[in-house]
Amino acid sequence: MSADAQPILRLALPSPLRRLFDYRAPPGVPIARLQPGMRLRVPFGHREVIGVLIEMANHSEVPADKLKAALELLDARPPLPPTLFRLCLWTAQYYQHSLGDTLSWALPVLLRQGEPAEARVERVWHLAAGASLEDPRLARAPRQREALRVIAQHPHGVPQPLLAKLGLNKDSLELLRDKGLVHIEVRRHAQAPRPSHWLAQPELPLNAEQRQAFEAVRGGFGRFGAFLLAGVTGSGKTEVYLQLIREALEAGRQALVLIPEINLGPQTLERFARRFNARIALLHSAIGDRERLDAWLAARDGEADIVIGTRSALFTPLQRPGLIIVDEEHDASYKQQEGLRYHARDLAVVRAQQEQVPIVLGSATPSLESLHNAHSGRYALLRLERRAGGAQPPRYLRLDVKSRPLDSGISAPLQQAIAQTLAAGQQVLVFLNRRGFAPTLLCHDCGWVSGCQRCDARMTLHQRSNELRCHHCGHVERRPNNCPQCGQVDLRPLGAGTERAEERLAILFPDYPVLRIDRDSTARKGAMDKLFATIGKGQPCILVGTQMLAKGHHFPRVTLVAILDADGGLFSADFRASERMAQLIVQVAGRAGRAEEPGRVIIQSHLADHPLLVQLTEQGYFAFAEQALAERRAAGLPPFAHLALLRAEAHKPNQAELFLDEACSLAEGLLAEQGLSGIELLGPVPAPMERRAGRYRAQLLLQTNARAPLHRLLGQLLPRLEALPAGRTVRWSLDVDPVDLY
Repeated sequence: MSADAQPILRLALPSPLRRLFDYRAPPGVPIARLQPGMRLRVPFGHREVIGVLIEMANHSEVPADKLKAALELLDARPPLPPTLFRLCLWTAQYYQHSLGDTLSWALPVLLRQGEPAEARVERVWHLAAGASLEDPRLARAPRQREALRVIAQHPHGVPQPLLAKLGLNKDSLELLRDKGLVHIEVRRHAQAPRPSHWLAQPELPLNAEQRQAFEAVRGGFGRFGAFLLAGVTGSGKTEVYLQLIREALEAGRQALVLIPEINLGPQTLERFARRFNARIALLHSAIGDRERLDAWLAARDGEADIVIGTRSALFTPLQRPGLIIVDEEHDASYKQQEGLRYHARDLAVVRAQQEQVPIVLGSATPSLESLHNAHSGRYALLRLERRAGGAQPPRYLRLDVKSRPLDSGISAPLQQAIAQTLAAGQQVLVFLNRRGFAPTLLCHDCGWVSGCQRCDARMTLHQRSNELRCHHCGHVERRPNNCPQCGQVDLRPLGAGTERAEERLAILFPDYPVLRIDRDSTARKGAMDKLFATIGKGQPCILVGTQMLAKGHHFPRVTLVAILDADGGLFSADFRASERMAQLIVQVAGRAGRAEEPGRVIIQSHLADHPLLVQLTEQGYFAFAEQALAERRAAGLPPFAHLALLRAEAHKPNQAELFLDEACSLAEGLLAEQGLSGIELLGPVPAPMERRAGRYRAQLLLQTNARAPLHRLLGQLLPRLEALPAGRTVRWSLDVDPVDLY
């Protein structure tokens, strides 16, 4: 049969090219066995790659004599269930990304490398029925007799990996097997039985607001519905999640819970494990490839009841999906910033719709996009306005630090408030969203500052390691003893970071521990758990940290929160800066006074009377959000407009802008040709940080009020960009619905 007479396999390969690749079926594999979603090993250039079958066709543009055969079919069934496979197809189309690369993001690393998509099995040695140590065949076989005695001591059998630890010889066991005295059971690895009852500890009583939210979501079980659970910090959103998950488990369904940060994983897992007799899978980038695959397969095969994970866990298959929860839905961590630039929160809503299950988006400071969806009726808005257990909301104090001397960023009134709180036996949280000792190093004689050689950015001083580090590209240098420009030795740290605040607070309050929580101090395994264990003892101490402290942590003994510098987001060029700053202030403030003790929040600012700060502290986040939405509507900005950002970077100046000039011309031609209107092309312009990691960057922003014409334009533009000769000299990418314009 000729190559043209048999169906052609069209595969998505792990490549940035937005196209499918044609192959013939592997030798000896009947066409009837092949289904979309199955993985095949195929030749690709001088190497072999794993592709995913998308469809079969009757004809190929590739000449028959050049059409290669796939090497091997890897699956008996597609690894991804149909709904998740369709989600990947939708994702690639919406984010205008290569389908092969999209499927690679959705599959665990080991499946991308060709590992079997089946749970591991283990061989377990058991005593055979009727076997006896007095068997005459063992009279002259002391090793076999001893092996049989050890096996007899393990009524549930001995797994193969434990043989050596128990001193069991494989040859002796095989001889016993030949005599019918032992047998082997092959069972799935670490398969836990389904519990008979779900609750391991009693549930907490729900107040009226929580009960109303719970009933609203529960009433939507079995069909799609999107719910925005907007609850002030400490209002008991997690208890609502837990009771909804129990409802899903009792209905025989699984729950998927997305969290923004890896560091929240162990804390969330512990809370869920205390509440439920459930099989819980934890999925994030810090676990090993084999452990991740085991958890992924357990979820797919229905052996994990609850799946908890960061944004990539969105693509975890569920055999019996029942509920999706996105905690801290406003968090920017849900947006992937490299490769497939998807937003896990938005895709979770699409997945819930495809799976026909309810989704709960929870936050004390909902994103303006989600609030807009609630106002327009796409989401149901559920408000929790009271703290659980009768705890009072914290009191805000805006502290004007103009003309006040600052000691490593700490004013005298703040020092006094910290001293009073510690003396009362309570804890203090000091928030500063800058790692390191100081944002830069300055020569007092000539004015030299420690700039990065590879970026348009300052190098941050890290005093503990005596290094200058660029937080943008990762470049590291030893701290100079002399000024590289004038040779003088008077080099001074300028500004304050968490290291400097920690050092100064330890001097000011020597009788109390000062605990720093940022990416540097928690890099070692177990460091975060150790710090939280110290905090959990409830002894008076000072916590110093970055936004890692703002996310979902419960510190019942913290009654004072100090925000050292609230001015950063007030004059940024990024239109989302004020929203992020408001969210951060409210989230950090929410750590105060979560138990019976009332909390205070002191915000240091040189602009203490700024309207945004006044409104946020006196009227609350929702008043700020309503005004911000009105401003966005007037300015024609998201969520009332739709953006796509075309980025390019190159080793030489102007190369990226020249490529984007061609892209802009192509886009203008397509707009005229297709009769598309209402799409603005802004740029190309240099990126706000033009040089980063040794590359020069530029960007072209596409903005419109209607999503469909924008996607129609992008669908036609990108194949033409791939064909541009200039595209081979630059690295370019498209970000649909960007959250970061830098």
